[in-house]
Amino acid sequence: MTTTMRAAHPKLRSLDIRPHSQNGRQYFLLRDPLQLSDNMLLVPQPLGALLAFCDGSYSARGMAQAFHAHYGFPIGLDTVEQLLRALDEACLLDNERSEAALHRAREQFRAAPFRTPAMAGGSYPADPDLLHAALEAYRRQAANGHPPLSPLTPTPTFGLLSPHIDYPRGGLVYAQVWERAASAVREADLVIIFATDHYGSDPFTLTRQNYATPYGTLPTATAIVDQVAAVIGEEAAFAGELRHIGEHSLELVTVWLHHLRNRRPVEIVPILCGGFHRFYGNGDHPDHDDQITQVLATLRAASTGRRVVVVASGDLAHVGAAFGQEPLDEATLDLVHSADQGLIQQMAAGDADAFYRAIHAIGDQHNVCGVAPIYLTMKLLGAIEGTPAGYATCPADNEDTSVVTVGGVIWQG
Repeated sequence: MTTTMRAAHPKLRSLDIRPHSQNGRQYFLLRDPLQLSDNMLLVPQPLGALLAFCDGSYSARGMAQAFHAHYGFPIGLDTVEQLLRALDEACLLDNERSEAALHRAREQFRAAPFRTPAMAGGSYPADPDLLHAALEAYRRQAANGHPPLSPLTPTPTFGLLSPHIDYPRGGLVYAQVWERAASAVREADLVIIFATDHYGSDPFTLTRQNYATPYGTLPTATAIVDQVAAVIGEEAAFAGELRHIGEHSLELVTVWLHHLRNRRPVEIVPILCGGFHRFYGNGDHPDHDDQITQVLATLRAASTGRRVVVVASGDLAHVGAAFGQEPLDEATLDLVHSADQGLIQQMAAGDADAFYRAIHAIGDQHNVCGVAPIYLTMKLLGAIEGTPAGYATCPADNEDTSVVTVGGVIWQG
């Protein structure tokens, strides 16, 4: 589509859109995962349906006409144009303004000495000593369990599933799994992290940027990133790189990694992984995907001779009203818990294919947030057994109608 056509036929970029209440009124909150602008946009819910026609197929007048034809309710051209101006000013349209902003943001991110912790000072303390105290409190809580936890002996092949939910809700499970992995984490000289990409569908999204925590900086293994990028293609590998800026799934596990290493750095390979929904609909299987096979082979070769820990950053079920489903009841929650235990058993058996089949069989109706990271971690590690390490059901709204479940697993071989 030419620039002129794009200007005449506005199209939304890929956005995070969710319901929002303010002063008793209902809106849609539009947020840009790439953060090209500091602006977030509130669109009154009656106008939300208009966004469906902002797909590059219609002019502003055409959007108004399509809205009228579809809903039987007229909307003024000036209203449509006012909305489009607001979208444009917030860099939420696919056009020259957002492309220029993308270029500036990418250059700024890459020129920085590290990726700044986005959640420090909010989700967890930015002060390293206060952070240390907070995470140690979770470790003490885990240590008081029965039986008490102790680190597992490092083995040549070692991996773990860690939650990436916020610490106040999932802190105990973080502590349970990271405590069991502590010895291996301290001895590692390379940590490969497969993390859920909450806002992107690209199979793999890389960065060469280092990752900072309140304890200092974890250097990215750029030579390995370069090898993986050569498999994926430079443009595809870094197209969504700016999603690393705000993605919590990598940040929250790197903080625990740095903590368990007593603030000592270690090389990491931070990889954001898009979901497997592209396989669910066509009946295909990740094993048949050449890119996945080649990326795993590249990482396996790069790991030779090194003390490697592989981390899957993923939560489990997301169910209930907060996720567009019916409000949760006890019977449904029992089904979710049963399904989770089945997945954990498959993870403990090191059976990546059985894990994937269980998700695929029900069309991922429980919205398991870590499917790709868990599957890829098990495939990279090979046929090794795992040990469950913690499980929790976390509230996801204030009405007790939604939950997120999280769990931990340690793989050794």
